Amino acid sequence: MLKADLPGCYMTSKSGPEWPVPKGSLGQWIKLVLAYLLVPLLLLICSGDPGWLQAWFFAVLIIGFGIGGRLWAEQRHPGLIAERQSSENLQNAKSWDKVLAPLLAVSISYPMVIVAGLDHRHSWSPDFLPWLNLFGFMLIALGYAFAAWAIEENRFFYSVVVIRIDRGHVVCESGPYRIVRHPGYAGNIIALFGIVLALGSLWTLLPATVALVVSVLRTALEDRTLQEELPGYRDYALRVRYRLVPGLY
Repeated sequence: MLKADLPGCYMTSKSGPEWPVPKGSLGQWIKLVLAYLLVPLLLLICSGDPGWLQAWFFAVLIIGFGIGGRLWAEQRHPGLIAERQSSENLQNAKSWDKVLAPLLAVSISYPMVIVAGLDHRHSWSPDFLPWLNLFGFMLIALGYAFAAWAIEENRFFYSVVVIRIDRGHVVCESGPYRIVRHPGYAGNIIALFGIVLALGSLWTLLPATVALVVSVLRTALEDRTLQEELPGYRDYALRVRYRLVPGLY
């Protein structure tokens, strides 16, 4: 998926003062839609099985939550899609995030579906019990819904780590941000391991683990940046103690 449109890449902040923000262009929306269509398409191509129901169920979830979540967020925060694809924000991103942002965007999407598709084609993994598949789809829905909620709640849910004090960048403490400090990452991690079960592929644990490591690393660096540069974030971190998993991390 395109890094500017993937669920889970964001900044922790809330709506500040109003300023003129351009609405998302038709081209930006087309880019978004194509990004979400490409992932399940790759899954079906790699599987060689257009009748694979689990792949179609996955397609409904990722497209529904991905595009539906962006429409929901755009309703509340007009221009958010344009901000997420803003070249100014991409240029001003932290140097380390210019590497980690695209790496995370790739790691949570393409390798997962490519491996799962090839696994289905060549029967590398044993058959999963149906209830495990069902539980996996429940995790995917929960994870994507949690990430979509974070985007909808956060006026500055950017695709890269950048602090915009000039635009009223303030801490977001509402919605899922009352539970963990980085709910978008948390939601995507839940969905990652849901994909393993839903698509019945043990081999997807390898790319899922890589994506988990990248997510935790980026979370740590982003959290440090926010504590150093975003007013009020340190106090927020004292109130909401955990970054990704309540009671654990």
